[in-house]
Amino acid sequence: MPADRSALGAFLRSRRDALTPATAGIAPFPGPRRVPGLRKEELAVLAGLSPDHYSRLEQGRQHTVTDDIVDALSRALRLDQIEDAHLRNLAAPLRRRRSGLWESAQRPDPGLLRVLTTMDHVPALVLGRRSEILACNTLARAVLGAEIDAGAVLVRWLFLDPRARERIVNWSDYASAAVGAMRYEVGRHAADARLIALVDELCSASADFARWWDDHGVADRTSVDKKIAHPVVGRLAFGIESLVSPHDPEQRLIIYTVEPESSTARALPMLASWGPASAESTG
Repeated sequence: MPADRSALGAFLRSRRDALTPATAGIAPFPGPRRVPGLRKEELAVLAGLSPDHYSRLEQGRQHTVTDDIVDALSRALRLDQIEDAHLRNLAAPLRRRRSGLWESAQRPDPGLLRVLTTMDHVPALVLGRRSEILACNTLARAVLGAEIDAGAVLVRWLFLDPRARERIVNWSDYASAAVGAMRYEVGRHAADARLIALVDELCSASADFARWWDDHGVADRTSVDKKIAHPVVGRLAFGIESLVSPHDPEQRLIIYTVEPESSTARALPMLASWGPASAESTG
């Protein structure tokens, strides 16, 4: 079956398993239950589909998925905004895509790079496809560690470098959201061979990544605030904001924001004054 439709079926099944009849607002169908979530027949009724039609969708055997069906499934499964967008990506018409489209080297968007150079008071970095760091400032390296630099893959560092778990206090929250963001990216770029290879690498190397990947959850990669245990200045707390390049929507400027007059705001000038070498001495 086409990989696109297999992914669609797996996502539908995962969301159906997570929704109980009570949560869906219906009475359970009679008979013994083998699953905690909705049965296929129950979801089919909620979506206004025949059981056979829904089974074909979940088994990846339905080539065409209309917008009306996607709308009905999204409502029945009570998907949030990012889940709805992911469902639409997976249900998009099958088409031939050039596998080499994403093979060229990434270069930071000049506009985002100009903004980054003006941000010397908070950590900031430019993220591209596959969570590759295209550029970062001194404070980002000082806060996260010297290993965070242009050319590194943020999600690989997050799961394969033990220092990431030491630095990020709420590592599980942030890491699970990163997996959800990668799942969303795969839904948008299923023909990106390097992205698929990165997922395979992380699934093999990290049990945590594999477990969250199998959950089929999707997330906004900048939605989780970050708490840092810095070896010199102690605990730091950041909100996360992002700016998307108007010329390349695959690139984002990620900005670590702070509360005015907070202990984090007072610590950042000290870190900034240490200069580029501080990341090496404190990482």
